[in-house]
Amino acid sequence: MVVALIVICEVGFWVLLAAGLAARYLLRMPRTGAALLLCEPLLEVVLLVVTAIDLRNGADPSWKHGLAALYIGYTVGHGHRTVKWLDGHAAHRLAGGPRPVTPPRHGMARARHEGRIWLGTLVGAVVATVLLWLAILYVGDPGRTAPLQGWMGAAWKTAVIHGLIAASYAVWPRKAPAAEPAPREPARAERP
Repeated sequence: MVVALIVICEVGFWVLLAAGLAARYLLRMPRTGAALLLCEPLLEVVLLVVTAIDLRNGADPSWKHGLAALYIGYTVGHGHRTVKWLDGHAAHRLAGGPRPVTPPRHGMARARHEGRIWLGTLVGAVVATVLLWLAILYVGDPGRTAPLQGWMGAAWKTAVIHGLIAASYAVWPRKAPAAEPAPREPARAERP
């Protein structure tokens, strides 16, 4: 049941996002679009409540509960940035808004950009860890909660790997391509 709800929440995220952007830009109903976009966090609340009820009803903590915590953490860490990015593109394509700012491609500006994205992953790992610890305390039986502890390790491995990738942009920054030389005019033969 929990896995099906995770899938439903993911599909619901994209459906609400598409409906919110369509209402906002195609139907010219910005308040309705904003209301639909603000409903997205409710999906994670529903997932959290159903997971807690599943554990309370005596379900053995398993990979499903760990995956739910990671999904909620990822949504908290990256959901707002994803919605903002798609909103900027929808405003540009559907409502004639300005072209969205593209992330920097070179140098330390790119490293800072990658660092900000990594912070979202870090927030996701923290949220997932807190939810998993709460689930462990809620169950109260250390012998049954080993799968949840394993998911904490997965959350932090992901954060470390992403952090190393983000740090590589600072250690080995991409260099901007060299400016192309101006085309030379062909030499003219002097007339006598």
